[in-house]
Amino acid sequence: MKKRKSLFVIVMIFTFLFFVNRNSSYALTPSADPSYQGIDVSNWQGYIDYRQVKESGIEVVYIKASQGSNIKDAYFDINYENAKAEGLKVGFYHFLTATNTSEAEREARFFASVIAGKQPDCKLVMDYEVFGGVSIEESNNIAQVFLESVKRLTNKDIIVYSDLSNAENRFSRQIADNYELWIAYYGDYNNLRYVQTSWERWIGVQYTDRGYVPGIRGNVDRDLYTENIFLSDTSRIPNTENPNENINTETIFYTVKRGDTLSGIANQYRTTVQELVDINNLSNPNLIYPGQTLRIQTNSTIHGSETRGTGSIIYTVQRGNTLSQIAKAYGVTVSHIVEINNIQNQNLIYPGEKLRITESNNTTLNPVIQNNFYTVQRGNTLSGIARMYGVSVQYLVNLNGISNPNLIYPGQMIRV
Repeated sequence: MKKRKSLFVIVMIFTFLFFVNRNSSYALTPSADPSYQGIDVSNWQGYIDYRQVKESGIEVVYIKASQGSNIKDAYFDINYENAKAEGLKVGFYHFLTATNTSEAEREARFFASVIAGKQPDCKLVMDYEVFGGVSIEESNNIAQVFLESVKRLTNKDIIVYSDLSNAENRFSRQIADNYELWIAYYGDYNNLRYVQTSWERWIGVQYTDRGYVPGIRGNVDRDLYTENIFLSDTSRIPNTENPNENINTETIFYTVKRGDTLSGIANQYRTTVQELVDINNLSNPNLIYPGQTLRIQTNSTIHGSETRGTGSIIYTVQRGNTLSQIAKAYGVTVSHIVEINNIQNQNLIYPGEKLRITESNNTTLNPVIQNNFYTVQRGNTLSGIARMYGVSVQYLVNLNGISNPNLIYPGQMIRV
């Protein structure tokens, strides 16, 4: 009788260990040698000089294409065209905000419509990290619908971007068995071999959000990828009808004033409080303060192509562009563009017109940073520099003891 009990206990232990090991892995290792240096970018980086990016050794660029069911990243087209022009390998990601499976299907169609006609080199990506109280079971259903729908609509492989916590506690083994992992882990990726997730392998690791790369203003996410990140089929993505009447695209930087409320700002710019919360990562929508800078998506975009003459950036005007819009995109003034292009009527520009954004080899839009100081370049404004680093004008005024925020000069050193 005792032998039977002992045998029963042993069988139960092995059965338990079998099912535990089926549902999770006790090691997370790269699928191959992680030998490809990469970055992932969005409108937060503003204009990027991809020639400098490539010369720095970057090989792969993941570009934010869309968010939710109607937000197209304002810099998606520029990032795609210029990264491709420099021969960099590109991929696209979508920031998923769905709270049910029907919304997931709609977001998949929107993502597919935004990237239609493009030729990615890397697998598409679902970035699903904000769950809004959705249960673990339902969030996996949402993820499954989105992933399946995108793959069906685009005929391209798609993977999951996740931080370690969600990889450990949120995503199911079913998701892991069918979709590869790009993990955010800010440390030595060799330590991942000791963690427990539904995945056994990763094909990309985002190892910092404080990276510096020449050609990019401020910080940028840095990544390492294995060869498995690349698509075997790099043909153009087929057309998908946009499920929305409008697409919100342009990024505006708004400085909060005394008496402002988030709902009031949302009404003013025809957006929603939730979108402002998501875009700005606000933990408390009832707590905003004077001088705070908020990013707002609106209904127009800067897109098109930039070419370089001798030391210059040349922008090709697209239908619907305005001079103020172009100036804002590059962090310069309208008067600067008017002056160096000899424009007679700043309200009259036309599609196809070439505008010089930088003047010569001695003029650059890329920040010159030494010991947390920025060297002012010709055409800079304090508001443009503030946007460049995601701070308010008042912050720079206070930090540097500036008496007149409208008066800065080339060569001046500003603490950032």
